[in-house]
Amino acid sequence: MIRRLRTLVSGKNTLSSAATILVATTLLSNVLGLLRDRFFAQKVPIDLLDTYFAAFRIPDFVFNLIILGTVSAAFIPVFLEYRAKGERESWRVAHAALTLGLLVLLGLAAVLFLLAPTLVPLIVPDFSPDKQILTVELTRILLLQPIFFGLSYLFSGILNALKRFFVYAIAPLVYNLAIIGATVLFADEFGVQALVWGVAVGAFLHMFIQFLTAQTVGFRWAFSLDFAQPAIRKIVRLMLPRSIGLAAYQGMLLVFTAIASSLGVGAVAAYNFADNIQTMPVAVFGLSFVTALYPTLAEKVAGKKLAEFADLVWRSTRYLLVVMVPSAIGIFLIRAQLVRLILGTGYFGWEATITTAQTLGAFLIAMIFAALAALLARSFWALHDTKTPTVIQVVSYVGAILLALWLAPARGVGLGVPGLALAFGIGSVVAVGLSYWQLRQRVPHLRGYEAEWLPLIGQLIVGLIALTMVVQLAKFGVAELVDMERFWGVFVQALVATGLGAGSYWLVMSWQGVPEIATIRSILVRRLLGRATPIEAQPPVRS
Repeated sequence: MIRRLRTLVSGKNTLSSAATILVATTLLSNVLGLLRDRFFAQKVPIDLLDTYFAAFRIPDFVFNLIILGTVSAAFIPVFLEYRAKGERESWRVAHAALTLGLLVLLGLAAVLFLLAPTLVPLIVPDFSPDKQILTVELTRILLLQPIFFGLSYLFSGILNALKRFFVYAIAPLVYNLAIIGATVLFADEFGVQALVWGVAVGAFLHMFIQFLTAQTVGFRWAFSLDFAQPAIRKIVRLMLPRSIGLAAYQGMLLVFTAIASSLGVGAVAAYNFADNIQTMPVAVFGLSFVTALYPTLAEKVAGKKLAEFADLVWRSTRYLLVVMVPSAIGIFLIRAQLVRLILGTGYFGWEATITTAQTLGAFLIAMIFAALAALLARSFWALHDTKTPTVIQVVSYVGAILLALWLAPARGVGLGVPGLALAFGIGSVVAVGLSYWQLRQRVPHLRGYEAEWLPLIGQLIVGLIALTMVVQLAKFGVAELVDMERFWGVFVQALVATGLGAGSYWLVMSWQGVPEIATIRSILVRRLLGRATPIEAQPPVRS
C-alpha cells in the first residue's frame, strides 16, 4: 500500500494517465471552487465581496508577470534541455531560478505593500472611500499569495518537466479547502478578512506539498546567486515576451475591474463569479489536457519530429472542439439554474443572480475559444517561440479593452457587466485566428489537415442541435414535475437536462463516427481497468 502510494505521488505519468489525473482533480478542484463561491455568497455581503475580488488585482499582476510566464514558457524547456546534458546541471538551473524568483517576489511585495494606498484608488475609482480602504488592507494580506505561489509553481515546473503530475494536480484542492475552511469557520466573526487569510494559508500549503514531492525526485533546496549562467539568461529571455502577454491580460482585468466598479454594487463580484463558473469546463476539459500535452509537444520539437507535432496539435484541436463546444452551449442553456444553485443563498439576492446569469451567458464565446488559445500558445512555446503568441495576446487584450469600454458602460452600448464578458470572448476569437494563421506558417504540415475542418463542423452542428433540443425539452418537462422555488427542484431540473443533453450529444456524435468519442470511451475504459495507453502513441486521426 505504501509503495503504491509512493508510486502514485512521485511516479512518472504517461500523457493519457496525466490527462486523466488532471481532468479528475481539476474537476474536483473546480467543484470545490464553486462550493467556495457559494459560501462566499452566503457568508459575506456582496458589496464586501467586491473588495475581495478587487484586492486580487495587484497580487495576481505580480504573480502572472514574474512566475506564470516563467514556468511553462521558459523554465520547463530550459530545465529539460539541461536535464539532457546531466542531472546535476538541471538542478543548478533550478536552484538559481528559485532563488531569483524568491528575491524578486519579496522585493516587489515590499514595494507594493507601501504603494497599495496609491494604487488601489486607480483600480477601483468608483468605490466609496471606506471600500477603498478595506481593499487596501485586503491587498496587503494577499501579497503573501504571489510569494508562496511563485515558489509553488517553480516546484510544479520541476515535477511537470519530469512528468510527475499527481501532487501538482491535488495542490489546488488543498488551496480551495483552506479557503473554504476559513470562510465556514471564521467569516461570521471576521467577515471578508477570513477569506483573504484563507487564501494566504492555502497558497502556503499549495507550495509546501509540492516542495516535499520535488524532494522525492532529487531536488534539494539550495540558494544560488549564479544568475549569470547561460540557462538563467535564456529563461529570462524566453519569459520576457510571455510576461508581457500576461501583463497585458492582467492589465485588461484591471480595466475591467475599474469599469465594473462604476456599474453599481456587486458588479465586480458578479463578473468574477460568472468567470469562475465558466472557467470550470475550460479548466477541466481544456487546460488540464493542454497542461499534460505540453511536455510531449516540446519533446516532438526537440526530436525534430514536426510532422508528429502537427498531427498532435490537430488531434488536440479536434478533441477540444468536440468537448468544449457542447460544454459551452450546455452551460449557456442552463445558466440561470447554475447561478441559482451555486450562489442563490445568504446575501446573494435576485438582482445579483440575474446579473451573474446574464454575464455567464455572455461568456459563451470565451468558453469555446479560451482552451484553443491556450493550446496554440503552448504550441509556439514548444517551438521555443514566446514572442509570437505574446504579440497576438497583446493585440487581443487591447481589442477586448476597447470593446469593453464601448459595450459595458451606460455611455456606450450599455450592456453592463455582460458586456465585459462579451468583449473578452471576442478577444479570444481574435487570438485563436491569429495564432493558427501564424502557426501554419511555421509548421506547414498543419495545412494537410485543413480539408477536415468542414466535415468536423458539420458533425458538431448536428450534435449541438440534438443537445439543444433535448436540454430545452427536459427543462420544460421537469419544471412541470418539481417545485422550481426550492433548491432541490432547480437541482433536479439542471441535473436531468444536463444528463439527457450530454447523452444525446454523445449518441449522435457516436452515430456520426466522430473518432474523439471512441477515443474518450477507450481511455475511460482503459483507466477503469488500469491499463492506460498514451495518447501520443495512438494512430493519426482522420475523419
